[in-house]
This record gives sequence, C-alpha cells and structure tokens, in this order.
Amino acid sequence: MVTGRESQLPFYSCATSFSESEGAWPRGHHSMPAESAFVHLHVHSSYSLLEGALTITRLAELAKNDRQPALALTDTDNMFGALEFSEKLAGFGIQPIVGCTMAVDFGDLENRNIEHVWPHLVLLAADESGYRSLMRLCSRAYLDTGAQERPHINISWLDEATDGLIALSGGPNGPLDFAIIAGQHPVALSRCQVLQRLFGDRLYIELQRHGMAGERLAEPQLADARHDPGRDRAARRLPLPDDQKPPDPP
Repeated sequence: MVTGRESQLPFYSCATSFSESEGAWPRGHHSMPAESAFVHLHVHSSYSLLEGALTITRLAELAKNDRQPALALTDTDNMFGALEFSEKLAGFGIQPIVGCTMAVDFGDLENRNIEHVWPHLVLLAADESGYRSLMRLCSRAYLDTGAQERPHINISWLDEATDGLIALSGGPNGPLDFAIIAGQHPVALSRCQVLQRLFGDRLYIELQRHGMAGERLAEPQLADARHDPGRDRAARRLPLPDDQKPPDPP
C-alpha cells in the first residue's frame, strides 16, 4: 500500500487487477519488490454472480504470490463471501478488507433510461462500525427494494450511516462515470458533492484503464479532481496482453 502526494491531491494507488494468465503485475515488471507497492481495493470473486470467476482461495494465492499485505473483497450487491474471505486471507497472513460494490439510486434523474442499471459505489469497512453498516445496507438493498427492481440502496440511506466506511467512486460503472459518459455533467458534479458531504476525506475518485472508450471519455474530468484539495483519487489498471499497448497517459 503506497500513498503519495501529487500537487494538492493525495494519491492512492490500488494497482492492477488480478489476471490468471499474467498475475497482478503489469507488463514490463518481471519480479516483485520485497514489499508490494499495491493493495487491491476493488476485487470481485466468484460470489459476484455473472461477473467474477476467481475463487477466494485463488485470490488469496495470487495476493500471497504478489506479497500484498492486504486485499479487499468488493463483490456486487452481496457479502456472501465475507466470512470465507476473512478466514482464508488470515490463513495466508494477509489483512482482509471487507467491502461491497453496491447499486445506488441517487434520485436525480427523471428519465432512468439514461442508466440501464443502477450505478455502483464501492464501500469498504474500515472498522467494526463500518462492517455493521455494510451488513445493514446489503440487507436493505434486498428487503426494501420493489419486487420488480434489482437490489439497490437509496442515497438517503447513507445519511448517518457512513461512519467507518470508505467510498470509492466505482470506476466505469460508478455514478460519476455514468453521468459523464451520458453527457450529464451537472449530474456528475452534483453526485460528487453529495458523496463528498457524506464521506468527507474518506471518498476516493476511482480511475481505471481497461482501454474502454467510456473510461477515456470520463478520465479527464475525473482527473480534474486533483485541483480540489478535498478530493482523493484511486487508480486501478489492468495488465494488457503483450500485443497491446497501454493507453497513453492523460
């Protein structure tokens, strides 16, 4: 885990995503340092139905091979793997960080067709209070949602419920990226202000690079957060096959 400072912006890197073929180290790196420079804070396991493929045991093995001191589990709309994850990682000598990627209704769009699915926010439990909040929010996402709707939380539920929680803006499927890509820039700004009010200095703007057009469109505006001393960034990059070039830096 590495933190640094770029201009006025504290920068937090959670590194590459896991890849069965190449491991977690990006192309060009042939060995790991004595202490890993990365901690993954946005990771999906096979408990992310129709999204993740890696078992928790395999995630633990990859993190151990990379000498990562900690690892987060942020499956989509559920915490089914939290107990197994905590026990397995402890057995590997790795600090488990329990989280969840949650669909959020900001209640700010009259026409929901602009978003085919609810945008997703990544929440991480920093302590026991945050863990209990995550459990309550996950339960409400299923119990307090209409029968015809996919599980999600309302942004108002986070009022008085963010103690002990750290938020990542969610990357390409997050509320900021969704609005920017749809051309709803005032909506993106409003959402960012809402999240900053709720989480303060525990909100991180998440940047991801998978070579997708939407990411390239959203990144310049997300990176502008560096000019605001009250906002942080989290960066995440996927390793690319040898026959692909990495995206040019902004």
